[in-house]
Amino acid sequence: MIRLRMSSHDAHYAGDLVDGARMLQLFGDVATELLIRNDGDEGLFVAYDNVEFLAPVYAGDYIEAFGKITKVGNSSRKMEFTAQKVITSAKIESQPSACDVLNEPVIVAKASGTCVVPKNLQRN
Repeated sequence: MIRLRMSSHDAHYAGDLVDGARMLQLFGDVATELLIRNDGDEGLFVAYDNVEFLAPVYAGDYIEAFGKITKVGNSSRKMEFTAQKVITSAKIESQPSACDVLNEPVIVAKASGTCVVPKNLQRN
């Protein structure tokens, strides 16, 4: 799991909206850690087979990204990912640093994909 706050540098569109590609970057980071923990190597993320953007993400939001390995093949690893918003900017003009902790996290993106591992780590 990775948790981080989206900054104004992450905002790509009007209204401080964060580009969905930022969630894919987080999923890539989660995949790298999963491969290191599972295989002792970063491996290579080769394809997403499904990506869903389910809710907007804004600068100031705190996002948690989760992943799990769902299938271990000889040379590949299938993974699933979820990103959720746990804190959001309160957007109070007189108090620009105000935030709200969400009672229930909001799922903002889901994805699944495939990674490959180096030949010397492949299973026969």
